[in-house]
Amino acid sequence: MRGRWQVGNRFTLLPEGKRFLPALFSAIDEARTTLYLELYLMESGTLATRVIDALCAAAGRGVTVLVLLDGYGSMKLAHADRERLRESGVALRFFNPLAWHQLGKNLSRDHRKLLIVDEQLAFTGGFGAVDSFVEAWYEVAVRIEGPVVADWVGLFAQLWESPLTRRKAPSRHWPSLPPIAPLTGGMRGRMISGRGHRYQAIRYSLHQRIATAERRLWLCTPYFVPTFSLRRRLIRAARQGLDVRLLLPGSRHDHPGIRYAGQRFYARLLRAGVRIYEFQPTFIHAKFVLVDDWTSIGSCNFDHWSLQWNLEANQEVEDSRFASDVAALFERNFATSEEIHWAQWQRRPWMQRCREWIFGTLNGWMTRLR
Repeated sequence: MRGRWQVGNRFTLLPEGKRFLPALFSAIDEARTTLYLELYLMESGTLATRVIDALCAAAGRGVTVLVLLDGYGSMKLAHADRERLRESGVALRFFNPLAWHQLGKNLSRDHRKLLIVDEQLAFTGGFGAVDSFVEAWYEVAVRIEGPVVADWVGLFAQLWESPLTRRKAPSRHWPSLPPIAPLTGGMRGRMISGRGHRYQAIRYSLHQRIATAERRLWLCTPYFVPTFSLRRRLIRAARQGLDVRLLLPGSRHDHPGIRYAGQRFYARLLRAGVRIYEFQPTFIHAKFVLVDDWTSIGSCNFDHWSLQWNLEANQEVEDSRFASDVAALFERNFATSEEIHWAQWQRRPWMQRCREWIFGTLNGWMTRLR
């Protein structure tokens, strides 16, 4: 699903939990009519309790609160927390709960992260209601205002009423929204979503931007297991003289095997002139890309799994002011990363090479599942 490119929006970059978490909670506390929350990960703990407290308080003051969680990503949300939400008047649904009689279908997950307030304000990024997001993981979100918010509302409504969503919570009547007035001096942007290997609008949009890039192509992803077509495009862009850089996790990783699987591609990328930075302070879970003055931020990891199986959604922005903010964020993160150089990579120990081969082989088998 691709929203229309629209002008008159305002996009605010919110790097790190210390910036976007207060913004999220402030928006929830100020909601007056509706709150729609869609998350992949929600686990019982300190952060989840804060989220539940805020949602229940909103429902208590008459706000219509709809919460849509992934059936797998929310498995560690305690029954007591679920019941507390329901008893407070929150409508709670789960996307594609696990079922042993349909194993293949279980691979499709709702990986999107979305908060919509009063159908006028939205947030997206890679966040979740898990304690790791508070201190241990580096994350990025974007605050969205303007006409494009209506497309995010439509995306949420579509999945809320989907047959794949467990429907204990009652259906909602979704009236036609009046157009949201463009903001003066606003930015150009669109919502874009993907739904498994059949609907890869996010992937095709990125490919199109790479093909027309003139200066730079900077990409941050926590799970760097790129498709062959993306690797080929990165190499081609670097050989054509573009500034191609990858911001990837270092040794602090929640799935080290995925890191090793992706590192088997380093050699060819480095030889082509792609610059690779491994982030050192924490595990970087952010997903954002900058091509010239075009930016895409959201839930998509730009890896095989996200593109073949998951429901994903990103906010695309085409604006030099916002691009400048994103470029500055990249530069700050490059400065706290270790750059991997070709000569250094050639001397990596044999154990590292073995890990790359083992986990790369396992990943290859997984990507052939459909």
